[in-house]
Amino acid sequence: MSQPVALDNIEHHDLRYISGHGSAFGDSVNQTPVFPTEFAEIQREYPIFFRRDHQGAFYAVALLGLDKDENLFLEGNQWNARYIPAMIARGPFLIGFQTRDIDGETRREPMIHADITHPRFSRSEGEPLFLPHGGNAPRLERISRTLRTIHAGSEVMPAMFSAFEAAGLLAPIEVDIRLDETTSYKIPDLFGISAEALNGLNGETLQSLNQTGFLALAFQVMSSLGNVSKIIEMKNRKRHQV
Repeated sequence: MSQPVALDNIEHHDLRYISGHGSAFGDSVNQTPVFPTEFAEIQREYPIFFRRDHQGAFYAVALLGLDKDENLFLEGNQWNARYIPAMIARGPFLIGFQTRDIDGETRREPMIHADITHPRFSRSEGEPLFLPHGGNAPRLERISRTLRTIHAGSEVMPAMFSAFEAAGLLAPIEVDIRLDETTSYKIPDLFGISAEALNGLNGETLQSLNQTGFLALAFQVMSSLGNVSKIIEMKNRKRHQV
């Protein structure tokens, strides 16, 4: 297994990033984690559901396909949507921390790390990550913004789910999609926002959710479910092309 390293504008001055999308870059997935900081964009393109991890904690996912390793938004080397989820857009980058002693005080500073063995990296083709004199090139600036979306979203998420649970808004969702008489899909272990519970909230709870911004997120999750029909249309179109 590769070990991500901190990006350095000296050691990695000639490192380049190969753009585009495809299976070779790990994009053939039927779900991807998403974060509250991107729900507004995600809900316009993808259905948002909740799942539990092995410890029982909730996390959010966007549905991208129905079959295993199927991403219906991939068309050749292009991603057919106006917004790409941050976990996909980040590619082989992540936020790491480096410990430094500053004026006798030990501090942990966030830094961009990357798996430089990833197929997106090259020394001879693609977009540069650093400018000739050492500053961040536009591609690395975009990656930095994406990582901030993930980092901020991961900090918000526990409080959001805690608020949703306290308000009784989380409920199992049964996704049963039938394409024809012989082809159907059931996606297990999904949760969402209960419209009935949301409509029954008292004023105090509504005010609390609104003040924290979680009410808007709940509505965005509910609105996103309209994209299930989009997924079905994309799947049927793909089936007819085969």
